[in-house]
Amino acid sequence: MTATPDLRTARPASPDLLRSVFRQHAAGVAVITARGDDGPVGFTATSLASVSAEPPMISFGVGTGASCWPVISRTEHVGVHVLAERQHELAATFARSGADRFAEPTRWREGPEGIPVLDGVLAWLVCRIVTRVPAGDHRVVLAEVVLGDPAGGGGPPLLYHQGQFTGLRE
Repeated sequence: MTATPDLRTARPASPDLLRSVFRQHAAGVAVITARGDDGPVGFTATSLASVSAEPPMISFGVGTGASCWPVISRTEHVGVHVLAERQHELAATFARSGADRFAEPTRWREGPEGIPVLDGVLAWLVCRIVTRVPAGDHRVVLAEVVLGDPAGGGGPPLLYHQGQFTGLRE
């Protein structure tokens, strides 16, 4: 049985309303990486989306206040890593402000275009940034896939739901 929406409890648009609604939306978890002048940068993203098959393109959002934004704002390439359910600690590390994201226990290597490629992920891509679209306090980054590997570490995907990392339930 589905609940009938109660229009009397509707609230005006606000950041809190948006966050509350999207806590109900389960999203896949990815880590975006790039090479900066002072070393690698990266962040956890739940906004990854497939945009186009021809040419193959993806999108993700990044806050302009994020520590990695200065690098993302000017780099030509990024790495996109789809995380497995067992990688919730990796997701938390890349989501944590001020963390040394590439220190142990994070395992990575330099990949094509100098992009940091994380070990053990479900799948990864290297993408060329096509454009960055202003969207409030974020930018939506559109990027064309250059190369990647869909056959990584295996296992179920990591999800983000109700403000926490979780997995699929049967």
